[in-house]
Amino acid sequence: MALAFLKPSRVSKSHGPAFRIGWFVGRLIVWFLALSVGFTLLYRFVPVPVTITMLTDPNGFTRDWTSLSEIDRDMVDAAIAGEDGKFCTHDGFDRAAIETAIAKNARGNRLRGGSTISQQTAKNVFLWQGTGWSRYLRKGLEAWFTVLIEQLWPKRRIMEVYLNVAETGIGTYGAESGAQRYYNRSAASLSPVEAARIAAALPAPKRRAVNGASGFTRRHGNAIAARIGVVRRDGLDACVYK
Repeated sequence: MALAFLKPSRVSKSHGPAFRIGWFVGRLIVWFLALSVGFTLLYRFVPVPVTITMLTDPNGFTRDWTSLSEIDRDMVDAAIAGEDGKFCTHDGFDRAAIETAIAKNARGNRLRGGSTISQQTAKNVFLWQGTGWSRYLRKGLEAWFTVLIEQLWPKRRIMEVYLNVAETGIGTYGAESGAQRYYNRSAASLSPVEAARIAAALPAPKRRAVNGASGFTRRHGNAIAARIGVVRRDGLDACVYK
């Protein structure tokens, strides 16, 4: 039925403007659903070639797609420890974190997010960054793509894509490019502290220095490094390493 709806057809001139607008919007919705599901299925199996964020980065971008099997487990566990401790147990949304973020935002002017790794992956792969009115549209689309990747990708694939498209520094994307930039080595041989400092910079990679980290970034990185053992001990990465 959907395919038939996508075929070119004519709308009778006898129909009013409301009908024609509805018909046009309906076709757009079907096209969007078909394309979003299609690309999500495609990216389950093939590397994401480029993202809107990369293409619009004024600093250009460096990215080296790397299989998760070639990324040190400490980097995976650092991402879970720093970004999303419930990664293996939630359905893409950490409702407790979202409620906490809403409450904090209501009490002050500084916006705080409650995004999971799945939500960040959906945004980074399919959508755009930035604030303003478009942020609300993006949040709605982000929720849709989060549901899609949680349904169509295994958790291991979500983590693999995340660690290849997340910005790890100015013009630098992915764990491999970050490891090469900051430590002159492959992401396969990161130490817990090195992985933790990359993870500490993930929320604000243009402002948080990985090399020579100081202040909050250094403290946060040390805290993440200490939690890496907890992630592994408690099986918080079990969905990635079954």
